[in-house]
Amino acid sequence: MKVAVLGAGAIGAYVGAALHRAGADVHLIARGPHLAAMRRHGVRVLSPRGDFTAHPHATDDPAEVGPADYVFLGLKANAYAACGPLIAPLLGETTAVVAAQNGIPWWYFHRHGGPYDGHRVESVDPDGAVSAVLAPERAVGCVVYAATELEGPGVIRHLEGTRFSIGEPDRSVSARCVAFSEAMRAGGLKCPVEPELRGDIWLKLLGNISFNPISALARATMRQMCLHGGTRKVIEIMMAETLAVANALGCEVGVSIERRLAGAERVGDHRTSTLQDLERGKPLELDVLLAAVVELADITGVEVPTLRTVHAISDLLALRSAA
Repeated sequence: MKVAVLGAGAIGAYVGAALHRAGADVHLIARGPHLAAMRRHGVRVLSPRGDFTAHPHATDDPAEVGPADYVFLGLKANAYAACGPLIAPLLGETTAVVAAQNGIPWWYFHRHGGPYDGHRVESVDPDGAVSAVLAPERAVGCVVYAATELEGPGVIRHLEGTRFSIGEPDRSVSARCVAFSEAMRAGGLKCPVEPELRGDIWLKLLGNISFNPISALARATMRQMCLHGGTRKVIEIMMAETLAVANALGCEVGVSIERRLAGAERVGDHRTSTLQDLERGKPLELDVLLAAVVELADITGVEVPTLRTVHAISDLLALRSAA
């Protein structure tokens, strides 16, 4: 199995290292000091489950890799539309794109069935720019429950979790999903094939849609947000509004808000990816989190006043941080 990891950052390099030690033909695509370190020393993974080092091929030139069986997409969703020149050399006739993104994916309504089948979510696929680069037919959804950080060039700190749920937009248990799942499990990761992956998307989104923007606005960790009474209440309301949108789309999330908050509190003083991006001067990945759900609320007629308010404020933060 040949796997190209496009965007071999904290999550991408972690997955690539695991697949490599399981025997897959892995190619990491990165740049800068991180690439130089991986070329020189391999990928060093520091984990409570045991440290290890893997030495997959690493490059900044996708043409050097050529078509792969799978492209594991570790880029932020706001970089998808512009990734055409990078991903094109990696795509063969049957290449699957395993998109490890937060929030609502561009393929969400592809083969969804029902009244919204084929609907394009403008917030995540503006004017079809993402679909033009990443054909929905290639997409294998992936919901990441692992927490990792780039501790230094070539060094990945694995904090917790090893689950990467995957699934087809049409809910089938396909051969390509089963093969990828087996390779991930051989590398020591959990990778269930979920026919109803959209449920996992909304479950993960419950946390991302609330904690991520609030953490950036308040410069707060997960524990700090959970322990502050007023902030915790705002997050509860945001989660409730998000569940209402999910339910309107026929998706039931089988976890209570209180249980979701308890899980977040146990994470401790972890900084969300949005807060980390803000601190590093990187673009904030909020369209697929907040803007997309507000857009889905519009088409389903669900009232989401708190989501709209937080979206308006965090959108201004994103614009100012990008200036």
